[in-house]
Amino acid sequence: MNRTVLSFGGTVVALAAVTGLATLWAPEEAAENGDSAKPAAYKPVERSTLVCPRPTTSDVAETSYTAFTPKGGPGKKGSAALYPAELADTEAPADPGSSSKGDEDSKDDKDSKDDKGSKGDKGSKGDKKEDKGGKDDGKGDGKKDGKPFLPLSSPGTPVTEETSDAKAPALTGTADGPFAPGWTVQQTTSISAGAGRGLLGTSCSAPDTTFWFPGASTAEDRQDYVHLTNPDSTSAVVDLDLYGKEGKIKTGGGAGEGITVPPRSTVPVLLSTLTPEPVTNVTLHVTARSGRVGAQVQASDRKLGGDWLPPAATPSPGAVLPGIPKDATSVRLAVFAPGGHDADLTVKLAGRSGLISPAGHERLHVKAGMVTTVDLKDLTQGEAGSLVLSPAEGEAEAPGIVAAARVLRGKGDKQESAFVPATQPVHKRATAADNSEKGSTLSLTAPKGEAKVRVTASAGSGGGSPKSTTVTVKAHTTTAVTPPRPSGGKGTYAVTVERLTGGPLYASRMLEREQAGLPAFTLQALPDDGSTVAVPGSAQDLSVLNGD
Repeated sequence: MNRTVLSFGGTVVALAAVTGLATLWAPEEAAENGDSAKPAAYKPVERSTLVCPRPTTSDVAETSYTAFTPKGGPGKKGSAALYPAELADTEAPADPGSSSKGDEDSKDDKDSKDDKGSKGDKGSKGDKKEDKGGKDDGKGDGKKDGKPFLPLSSPGTPVTEETSDAKAPALTGTADGPFAPGWTVQQTTSISAGAGRGLLGTSCSAPDTTFWFPGASTAEDRQDYVHLTNPDSTSAVVDLDLYGKEGKIKTGGGAGEGITVPPRSTVPVLLSTLTPEPVTNVTLHVTARSGRVGAQVQASDRKLGGDWLPPAATPSPGAVLPGIPKDATSVRLAVFAPGGHDADLTVKLAGRSGLISPAGHERLHVKAGMVTTVDLKDLTQGEAGSLVLSPAEGEAEAPGIVAAARVLRGKGDKQESAFVPATQPVHKRATAADNSEKGSTLSLTAPKGEAKVRVTASAGSGGGSPKSTTVTVKAHTTTAVTPPRPSGGKGTYAVTVERLTGGPLYASRMLEREQAGLPAFTLQALPDDGSTVAVPGSAQDLSVLNGD
């Protein structure tokens, strides 16, 4: 009989491809720990899942979508497409663990039964088991109800779609084979009037079990909705916790606890319904006690426009917030320390010439479990930069923090807002879709050592060929780059950022479009696209685990 060899690396790739996890082991970590295993090899992911939130409910909005996968993925056969997610009831249950009301009682009863016995780790393990095989029964995935949305025909060529439908749904979908590594979808909405007017943009994200959103608000002039979207065929149960400057905010009647998100559905929750009184600066923690969801916050301000607030990078002792535009008129930084220890930080701006300390805000003390905010007026002074937060000297074991900044451009009644969350570095590659002839700027930051970067414009959605340029980002600086355009290309294109050599690299992209004198803009941080996973080498033949 032929013996089937099952490597541990193959299992890791299958898991990471679905969850969006990029690096499980780094070769240098094994060396530092004295591990005798062979150096890790990077393998391309085989399957990716993305979630796009419901774009808007405005009748005066236009939304464009762009999907793209870089070339170079494994194999020749595969697919990438999105499908509509059903809009579920927005009311959170009063009792933890109970299901939310839906459009059909019978369906809710079924979901409730499915949730029983699946709380906590038990439910999560069940979902991971399904993901491990990369399989799904196909039931309720939207395929039987509609055509695929934004299907890719070949890696390297973007596809686009537009809609003005105020009832446009949230979207979920998967990519596999050569379409999986680096699959990205950009959702950009232009709203001409009303609360939240301006340009709202977000990169569709991978589902997960925990998210942090510093910079959210339940103030009277803000309407912040967290959109919870479940891409899987089983229900997810989610808890929402809010923290203010005095600690965790108590909600009455169990609001925010045990929110059931049915399969292939989305649930928007208005954050102001979770606090007894308006709170200007809050940090939202989203936790899936069973299943997994995609989560994004849509922030709308009556006077200052709005944008999507993406989740911040997971708690770590330091943080980098890349891409604050040179003409920012206000930058409000929000920091939260979720552990049990206070954090003392140094605050610096990595600009064109190096690191500078904002006058009067050189250091920041963050109390454990409490939100700390600071207004950094005139931070950039005409020079694009990135905020770099580092543990203060003498911090032996610095606690983890999460951070985000609200950025304003314009003056008076012509102001527009966007958000810059702390983000993960670009380990290998990151991609920003939905670029056009004008109005796109990349910010590349090397907070430690010099980094050499290749920036590539893909072919356009209307044709053309890729074009690349190489940029050297000096240590401790931020470089603003106008990305190249495709040679002979037309339409929308994607921009890929690749770290070639050097130290850590952080990236973001700004889109700007003037709207009747309003400097409308949106910012997207560009973390690593998770196109590869590090599979540890092993001196042992694991094929014995399968037998003959």
